[in-house]
Amino acid sequence: MLEFLDQTDKTIFLLLNGLHQDWLDLPMQTITSTSAWIPLYILIVIFLFWKFKKFALVFLVAVGLCIAAADQFTSSFMKPTFQRPRPCYDEQISAKVYNYVGCGGQYGFASSHAANTFALAMLCWLVGRNLPEKKKIGVFMFAWASLVSYSRIYVGVHYLGDIIAGAFVGISVAYLIFLLFQKFKLKPFLPH
Repeated sequence: MLEFLDQTDKTIFLLLNGLHQDWLDLPMQTITSTSAWIPLYILIVIFLFWKFKKFALVFLVAVGLCIAAADQFTSSFMKPTFQRPRPCYDEQISAKVYNYVGCGGQYGFASSHAANTFALAMLCWLVGRNLPEKKKIGVFMFAWASLVSYSRIYVGVHYLGDIIAGAFVGISVAYLIFLLFQKFKLKPFLPH
């Protein structure tokens, strides 16, 4: 069964990675870069302090905990435990991989980019889901997380399975931290 899943993942990866277009290389390289999103993060912080004022700090602590937990779980536990080579290091398919940003670390299961972005998206959705004017933020954040995650396949450093597992980790971590903050009755985590 694991062999079948691995081969299916490789087939899907080669299909998606093979869809590359020269004109998309620079945008995808930018999208996959963590530092490219710093302006978005700054806008989120400004928006939080403008809209939530004293609760913004609580939310930012939750975001920090989500990203730290998701990142550490994927990078420090999953990658060394499962030791699944990234597509660009996989001897079976590496010659067919379109990769122009470098491979990064040897192991890719699960994607830390997916875990981190989906953790942030899920937390934004959970906090804003009961506020009609904020629902669009959650939708935007999930679209952003999906785009960043797809860019990891596009640049040749993750399989779809890596992305799905990372997204699951991020969503789960965000949900657990959301529940923890609700338990301690920290706004803006209380039901609205």
